[in-house]
Amino acid sequence: MTRIFEELLKKRGIGDDFLSPKYNLGLAEKLPDMDKAIRRIERAINDGETVLVYGDYDVDGVTASTLMHDCLRLAGVEKVFVMLPDRFVDGYGMGARCLERAKKIGATLVVTVDCGSNNAEIIENLKTEGVDVIVTDHHEIMHELPKKAVAVVNPKREINSEIRELCGCGVAFLVMQKLVSLKYIPEGREKWFLDLVLIGTLCDSMKINQANRMLSFYGMKVLKKTRRPGIIELLKVAKTKRINSETIGFQIGPRLNAGGRMETAETALKLLMSERHVVAAEMADKLNQLNQERRIQQNLAIEEISNPEGAVIVVAGKWHEGVLGIIAGRLVEKYHKPAFVLSEVEEGVLKGSGRSFGEFNLAEALKECGSTIIGGGGHAAACGLKVRKEQLGAFRERINHYYKELGLVDQMKYLEPKEEIELETLEEISMVLMDEIKKLEPFGVGNLEPVFLLKGMQIKQVVKMGSEQQHLKLTICDKEQRELKLVAFNAKKDWMELRNGDKQDIWVNLIENEWRNERSVEGRILQIKS
Repeated sequence: MTRIFEELLKKRGIGDDFLSPKYNLGLAEKLPDMDKAIRRIERAINDGETVLVYGDYDVDGVTASTLMHDCLRLAGVEKVFVMLPDRFVDGYGMGARCLERAKKIGATLVVTVDCGSNNAEIIENLKTEGVDVIVTDHHEIMHELPKKAVAVVNPKREINSEIRELCGCGVAFLVMQKLVSLKYIPEGREKWFLDLVLIGTLCDSMKINQANRMLSFYGMKVLKKTRRPGIIELLKVAKTKRINSETIGFQIGPRLNAGGRMETAETALKLLMSERHVVAAEMADKLNQLNQERRIQQNLAIEEISNPEGAVIVVAGKWHEGVLGIIAGRLVEKYHKPAFVLSEVEEGVLKGSGRSFGEFNLAEALKECGSTIIGGGGHAAACGLKVRKEQLGAFRERINHYYKELGLVDQMKYLEPKEEIELETLEEISMVLMDEIKKLEPFGVGNLEPVFLLKGMQIKQVVKMGSEQQHLKLTICDKEQRELKLVAFNAKKDWMELRNGDKQDIWVNLIENEWRNERSVEGRILQIKS
């Protein structure tokens, strides 16, 4: 073990239980209402009922829907259908069309995934029509639990739960685990679905705590040898062969999301559920095209927004509804402020997304906005909401007032890279160290890529890349002239002004580069300061 890796493990308090977690089949017992949910599923199996799985249009929702569909089929439910909401028609959560679809197919049971905790009205309507609902979800509960639901399987119901940070797909997986323990599904079969759990966990930015570490650790093993035609074909169109956190976050996730953002999430669902490569390839190509269109739309929108006012940014315009969340995230990155981005989706009604960081919890903030919003919900760092157009100014005032009342200080620290290892020489940076760092994969919230501060490095070469010269490649060296190549995509403007001979402190993640079967270590630039 290298000195640096040993120091890194010590600082993080990491031991063998993290590096090689044991697979735990008993997590399902820790979810509320699990027994109620299973008893109702058992009845559906025994009585030959028709079941509707109702999901969400994002990555977590699509992976969870795929998993729950296959889970119920494996358990013995012969008639299982899946419905995903249309972002532009239904919005987030369960709407009236869920009832229509349930009645049309003759469903007597609806199982939600990644939604349902805040949809008491539609659940009551379904119950009135003789349709039971099992909610499996992970979102914050904004109101009272839906009383007419057979079960509400949501880790957020318990404040101190060790599985509180599960994604929607993770919750669905624990339902599968429970059915495995009851012998409805052969033991071991469930592990092949951990690739979906991994993708849902990372793309929904869930904290990599002990439970998620176990699930994502084995999920990465499954993903690297996936048999799923949809994933295989998606990797092909993304032109990537390497499987790591970066691949999931920047290649797989955006493409799976593109369907729900730009047209319909059904495309991503068909991709993941497909058993034929020819169908999967068609869906993967479609998602790739939609992802390219998504990039164009978001860039056009970001160009329109300049110097937004307020401690919390609130902007509205005529932008594609599917990219509002991404725009909000980009504004956070650019202005270092929480941001809400809204667009008029129907006359007099604005719909939007919020993004935050640090100690400003969006789910809690929306609770304080009262009548200034029609509705909304989500997580601490991401949310959705609706606002009447005439209430936009009142909402902006209320959310900024709430932010001010919190008295938050030094929020910038949450956006600045925090070095774990400080080096004044490049001597210890090697492929051996790189391979050790890879043992910490997958990276995510709570288990970030290690940050290295390279002190007093000399710039040896500056190369600008890209069609608009927006990317940067540096060659740096230490006092002994040892070299390291660094890259920055969409680099900050002041970084572009660097010159040969400049000495800088540089914060980086170490990344692996492969060229003509030769592996080498490079750095991804996070920050540069004189």
